[in-house]
Amino acid sequence: MTTSSIDRAASTADVPRPDENHWPGLETPPHSPFRAKIAESLFRRAVRTLDVRVLLPGGEKLGTGGSGSPEMRIIRPEAFFHRLGADAKIGFGESYMAGDWTSDTLAELLTPFAERMAVLIPPVLQRFRRFVDRRQPTSEQNTLEGARANIHRHYDLSNDLFGTFLDQSMMYSSAIFGPEDDLTAAQHRKIDSVLDYAGVRDGSEVLEIGTGWGELAIRAAGRGARVTSLTISEEQRTLADERIAKAGLSDRVDVQLCDYRESQGEYDAVVSVEMIEAVGAEYWPTFFGTVGERLRPGGRFGLQAITMDHERMLASAASYTWIHKYIFPGGLIPSTQAVERGMAENTGLKLHGVREFGQDYAHTLRLWREKFTQRWNKVADLGFDEIFRRMWEFYLAYSEAGFRSGYLKVHQFGFVK
Repeated sequence: MTTSSIDRAASTADVPRPDENHWPGLETPPHSPFRAKIAESLFRRAVRTLDVRVLLPGGEKLGTGGSGSPEMRIIRPEAFFHRLGADAKIGFGESYMAGDWTSDTLAELLTPFAERMAVLIPPVLQRFRRFVDRRQPTSEQNTLEGARANIHRHYDLSNDLFGTFLDQSMMYSSAIFGPEDDLTAAQHRKIDSVLDYAGVRDGSEVLEIGTGWGELAIRAAGRGARVTSLTISEEQRTLADERIAKAGLSDRVDVQLCDYRESQGEYDAVVSVEMIEAVGAEYWPTFFGTVGERLRPGGRFGLQAITMDHERMLASAASYTWIHKYIFPGGLIPSTQAVERGMAENTGLKLHGVREFGQDYAHTLRLWREKFTQRWNKVADLGFDEIFRRMWEFYLAYSEAGFRSGYLKVHQFGFVK
């Protein structure tokens, strides 16, 4: 370990002890020597061929990476391996939050792991995953009440928090970048694309499932459409209404605090951007069926969705991960096959267009993460602590790595009734 690495590692050891009221169970690592030993063996095996540098106290180096490769510094190896042994899908991220390890190039470090996600655990051991994987808690299922609670845990954190790192469009989904686009222009390009898939034009009656902070509804109304927009986040509805009023479009946009399952009426177009990931697989037939019911004959559906390969979706469908515990409870990322089959089986709508732009999402996330880091003092002033900072950094970098590696993708779909 170089002197500079030792200095940087020492600074991370100063991460404050987690407040037990806010971060229950995070301060004290679980204790299971046998499982920790297995986790250490598997971790060493996983990183030995990766182009990374894993530095341990005492100078031991793992991985094939040279001096310019992404570097992971394990500061408290005992705590790190005990967390991995207790539950690798949660413990890896928790150990970063707690300061057991750190990296100055987090997204770059996580990308090689994401590229080999399917083979990090030897195939002979993967057959035992059903015995060790935690299942998603029944309390996080997306019933009408459960969905509201799940959304509240993320989207109702604070409008001001999201405002610190999103651009002025307040779009919290992947942009589509043109050659000269800044983030706001790229977000508008994305909105225009999904509205085109949905055939939104002057005079269209549009249903939006998932309001966000109102930008898509504003842009659709700017085309001359009338928009009914549904959200189950009170914080988002409040700010969306303010932004719509400021744009002078309150007479054309009606934001309702309403679950998609409680929606009414028929529309020329339905649009939904990155909301399906929060629906839950058991409710996908209901979601797709609702879209079909809300559309008039000849109507169109524009959908933007994060996706993963079908086999990976099936393998992870029942797993409870760090993302579920800390960021998005109750969700599942679909495959393109799940979307297209679900629409065919539950609506009879026909696919008329699709595009993929996962690397644009990696770029979007990098811009968000950079801005979040640069404006951390403003976030801290809102009452968020150092553990939250590390959690949010890991979330944004982990997601960026997923798209950089191709493990995750993002698609827009156009369907017609």
